Amino acid sequence: MDFDSDRREEVIQWVYSKYGRRNAAQMANVITYRPKLAVRDMAKALGFSTGQQDAWSKQVDAWGAVRSSADHDIPPPVVKLAEELLKFPRHLGIHSGGMVLTDIPVGHVVPIEHARMENRTVLQWDKDDCAWMGLVKFDLLGLGMLAALQYAMDLVREHLGEDWNLDTIPKEEPGVYDQLGKADSVGVFQVESRAQMSTLPRLRPRSFYDLAIEVALIRPGPIQGGAVHPFIRRKLGEEPVTYLHPALEPVLKRTLGVPLFQEQLMQIAMKVGGCTGEDADLLRRAMGSKRGVEKISSLKTKLYDGIAANGTGDTADLIYERIEAFANFGFAESHSISFALLVYASTWLRLHYPAAFLAALLRAQPMGFYSPQSLVADARRHGVQVHRPDIQTSGIHATLEPLDPEHPRTLEHPAEPASEGGPDPAPTPDPAPTPDPAPTADPAPTADPAPAPIPGPGSALRVVATGNEECLRVEQPAVGEFDPEQPFDSDLHRRDGRLVVRLGLAGVKSIGLPAATTIVEEREKNGPYADMSDLVRRTGLTAVQVEALATAGAFDSFGLSRRQALWNAGRAAEERPGHLSGVSSSGPPPMLPGMTGMETTMADLWATGISPDDHPIRHVRAALDERGILRANQLSTADDGTRVLVGGVVTHRQRPATAAGVTFLNLEDETGMINVICSSGVWNRHRRIARESSAMIIRGRLERSSGVTNLVADKLERLPLAARTISRDFR
Repeated sequence: MDFDSDRREEVIQWVYSKYGRRNAAQMANVITYRPKLAVRDMAKALGFSTGQQDAWSKQVDAWGAVRSSADHDIPPPVVKLAEELLKFPRHLGIHSGGMVLTDIPVGHVVPIEHARMENRTVLQWDKDDCAWMGLVKFDLLGLGMLAALQYAMDLVREHLGEDWNLDTIPKEEPGVYDQLGKADSVGVFQVESRAQMSTLPRLRPRSFYDLAIEVALIRPGPIQGGAVHPFIRRKLGEEPVTYLHPALEPVLKRTLGVPLFQEQLMQIAMKVGGCTGEDADLLRRAMGSKRGVEKISSLKTKLYDGIAANGTGDTADLIYERIEAFANFGFAESHSISFALLVYASTWLRLHYPAAFLAALLRAQPMGFYSPQSLVADARRHGVQVHRPDIQTSGIHATLEPLDPEHPRTLEHPAEPASEGGPDPAPTPDPAPTPDPAPTADPAPTADPAPAPIPGPGSALRVVATGNEECLRVEQPAVGEFDPEQPFDSDLHRRDGRLVVRLGLAGVKSIGLPAATTIVEEREKNGPYADMSDLVRRTGLTAVQVEALATAGAFDSFGLSRRQALWNAGRAAEERPGHLSGVSSSGPPPMLPGMTGMETTMADLWATGISPDDHPIRHVRAALDERGILRANQLSTADDGTRVLVGGVVTHRQRPATAAGVTFLNLEDETGMINVICSSGVWNRHRRIARESSAMIIRGRLERSSGVTNLVADKLERLPLAARTISRDFR
């Protein structure tokens, strides 16, 4: 069962409270050796220094073999021992959500120990051992998107007076499916990954069940079972719908003759494989388990005999291969449908309330496929303005503020969703202004004004919503066929166009939740801060914390540039709670030069991991243009099959087990994202650059099909950047 990730600990403690620590415990997870850890531990065992251990561990991939290339200087004895150690157990961890309940003290059944976290008991067995022993296991999992959806709906209710939940949002809105058909899904639950975004324009979902199929399609089982391309061709009418056996038509009709869900594989085994319900349940438990292939193979003879008895012996191998492929994990249909609801809800909120959705995603971090920097960059491309943390107006977490504080309105009651006979469509408002390119020097503090404090929860002041009132109607027009050539303007759907995102204080480096809570609660209780020294006296912040806030631009509302705030930070930090004001020897800061645009971007990324109004690639764009390097938004008009150069920050490196050694890279520049396909040969030829560069210039051949554009790389080059960026690799 999935819960709001920020409240999962409540659920776990409720279980302990309900059943007692003597009868409830969490399962262990056996952590085994992977290449990086194996190299590090073996280097340590052989007496090498910590620096050497770190350097060598960075030369191997997180997964796979220790020696995927000869491009390393790890001593042979370390490599030999590390390879022998792979997959050996190293230590016990806590399973992400598995709990066991017993009717007698759990310690009488399973060896237990106290967890490092308070009020937790942990078994010394993993889930497979518990299943083998027949213990009752419950999965209590935390889902970040559930938290994000709740935060987004709370923000919409607070600032616009529009009250939504998963049950009341309009169903089957054409705009939701149009946006997904354009693969415009950054931040959307489950369909934001590179593979899912490449599938969306080809699958062209036009109904809720299409979303359930999209969720299930890009999984190891369907991929290895050869289900993805046949299903898409049949969905588009490019291939006739056929069945492996007439008896399978009722089972596979809803997925066009292609098995995609666990339940279908179980039904196939029973319909044509001669399996019993008990056998089918064994298949279910085998799907995705560590010894899945082994468990399924125990039924191989029975399946082949049953298939032969049903007169389908010539397709026996194909049927068995489809079943065996699901040993590497496939989705249950019920699971896919419940996830499809979150796909639809997150897409709907992102379409109509992109600012609220972004603020909610930032608060729910860590979660999802993209970093906060990429989420903010995508939101800015959709017209959302993002302001830096401000000591006088920021909350603990990211929140919303009026774009123009002079235009709130009073609502006696929150607005109700429009009924079928609702108001006529509101006139289309002017789209939210797009931020100007970042200045070349540190702006005066007035460049990012701190708006007047906005009403908190429970206040009647609301901002007038933008967008089309038709979007609120319960009854939506029929979803027609998808036209990939038809442009899609998300501004027509946006309801929070008069709101901007203000970053929270908890996201500033070294501040965190406790200090941010102290700052906000003290400000709400005793009023705004007079200056930096007043802040320190009232909150007890350390010098490191004050410097981090200064670097983030949080003191702009005091009339200080970042360099001036950094100059003052040390003296301000000498103040202590209870001291009289003016005791420290602080004076006016000297006239310091402003930061350049690149320095401002560097400061933002260091302090918060987010550059709210700029992108690191913009500062090297002139040099890239001189070399003829294309922007991401130019690739859609470049000729298919041509060799081009692109450049950007690396956001992801992925090498799925189903990709036969191919590595997928994602680059991001100031205009969008670029999908790069890197063969094993190219990867090994440029291995150091491919693994270690935070930004790259890549030459390759443009490949376009069904609205999906990829770059097949043939050369990689390091792109030096002053700003430090971080990629999410091999997740």
